[in-house]
Amino acid sequence: MKKLTTIFTVLFLLAMTLPAMAASVVNKDGYYKGIKLCGRVKVVEHFADIKVKVVNAFPDLRVKVVDAFPDDIGEWKFVEYGEDFTIQFVDSFPDIKIKYVNAFPGVE
Repeated sequence: MKKLTTIFTVLFLLAMTLPAMAASVVNKDGYYKGIKLCGRVKVVEHFADIKVKVVNAFPDLRVKVVDAFPDDIGEWKFVEYGEDFTIQFVDSFPDIKIKYVNAFPGVE
């Protein structure tokens, strides 16, 4: 009986940690692998810093496209040069998932 209780306890703890493992790859401060997800962004076809998939539900980051001062997390200004980081739009195997918004950008 004690062995059965131990097995159920381990399974319960494992079940409780699975949602944490599936959590967003973007940390709560808005960084992905040391890249602050705001600023000037250049879209490239190959060798991007981040591979991005645009989704309608369950994004890692809500993105608002701005024309000036992209200082807050989730505010992106698309540029051709002078970028802070580069992205590549993909349909499968993204590093992060984004959703375009008109208000309240940031970590989901």
